[in-house]
Amino acid sequence: MRNFKSCEVNNTLKKYLPILTLILILTLAPVLISTPALAIEAQREVLPNGLILLFSERDNLPIVKATLLIKASPLNEPAEKAGLANLTAELLMEGTKSRTSEDISEGIEFIGAGLDVSVDRDYTEISLSVLKKDIRRGLEILSDVLLNPTFPGKEISRKKAIIKGSLRQMEEDPGFVASRKFRSAIFGTHPYGRLVEGRNETIDSITRNDIVKFYNTYYHPNNAILSIVGDLNKKEVRDLVEKYLYGWKKAPIPEVKKFTVTPRGKPLVITVDRKLTQANIILGNPGIKRSNPDYYAVSVMNYILGGGGFASRLMAKIRDDMGLAYDIRSAFSSDKYAGVFYVGVQTKNGSARKVIDVILEEIKRIRNEPVTTEELSDAKAYLTGSFPRRLDTMGKIAGFLALTEFYGLGIDYDMNYPEYINAVTKEDVQRVARKYMDPEDYVLVVVADIKKTGIQK
Repeated sequence: MRNFKSCEVNNTLKKYLPILTLILILTLAPVLISTPALAIEAQREVLPNGLILLFSERDNLPIVKATLLIKASPLNEPAEKAGLANLTAELLMEGTKSRTSEDISEGIEFIGAGLDVSVDRDYTEISLSVLKKDIRRGLEILSDVLLNPTFPGKEISRKKAIIKGSLRQMEEDPGFVASRKFRSAIFGTHPYGRLVEGRNETIDSITRNDIVKFYNTYYHPNNAILSIVGDLNKKEVRDLVEKYLYGWKKAPIPEVKKFTVTPRGKPLVITVDRKLTQANIILGNPGIKRSNPDYYAVSVMNYILGGGGFASRLMAKIRDDMGLAYDIRSAFSSDKYAGVFYVGVQTKNGSARKVIDVILEEIKRIRNEPVTTEELSDAKAYLTGSFPRRLDTMGKIAGFLALTEFYGLGIDYDMNYPEYINAVTKEDVQRVARKYMDPEDYVLVVVADIKKTGIQK
């Protein structure tokens, strides 16, 4: 005899089983993503021409993502030619020996691919996104852009005008002005202290000969990293690279000049007077380079101080308790050779002085008092739990692999990162707070209706 209640329960379970399964998957997803079983399985090889090749096979989608990192940046340009690295990169897709800029654009669009070039403070990046069936066509265009640019004079003039127009527009943004002034004050004449795009006068001084010389000096395989992720096996990757980058020849690369940031020993206050209702404030000091072993303790400390959004001390104090700002953030921005720590906030002109005082008080507090067990645990949980989101697409993985190689973090960095974060102690947090933040030696930039802020230099 069948039990009616048992049948009813079974039918109910069948009815809701898909929903329960979905809930279970969503609940376990963060754990599953962060397990070693789903770590990046990447391979590294140095080719005969010096090019570092990184490869990870992902056959879940018929897509290929490639990131080419070239160590050509503002670090390699003279100050009087600031913007040279950026202008050189901008012109790569504006004509080759066999293609016009229109040909390049139409060729990429025809296969539904994406080809982009950008410049960071440390490197130039060329990225390709293409379906596997069109990978040969995509790499053919990429290699042509990379190996055979012609830098037409007409396009140089056009690009210069576009960049200068963009700079004029950005100067209307008080946040941009504050950031520009801040980096300049921290780094002085070093390339990290100036805009990647350069200034109007330095852009005007750049000639075609400057561009060609810069390209011929730094665009070489032994000065580059190529990361390929997607539906290709190792042999296919190697055959493609040999076919389309065969003509890329190695050459001697000049060394980057080393520099140090000298402590000031006292605060530097920079004000920019504008008729604004909101004061744009940046307060900070020199930070750390990306390869610094303290990077992980600094990450945890910064999350607690102001990098954790609504979970951070600065947000809780200045927004929630005092109602003086809608948003406030702190960050350590780390590059190859140096970095900066800064707190950024917008507030009413009349509240600017009070907000600055509270920021300095919170910096002193995290230097002088140990963080709580709960703060430390929450920071670690967020940093390790959110880490897989950096690797949830093929494009992100390709960029991630290239950068871990560039910064010397190791090909197994994705496996090691959680361990680095979880090893941070309360003592580490307080130590790095004292070492890398100084409430008596900082740069403060305020863009506001200065008279209403009551701030004086």
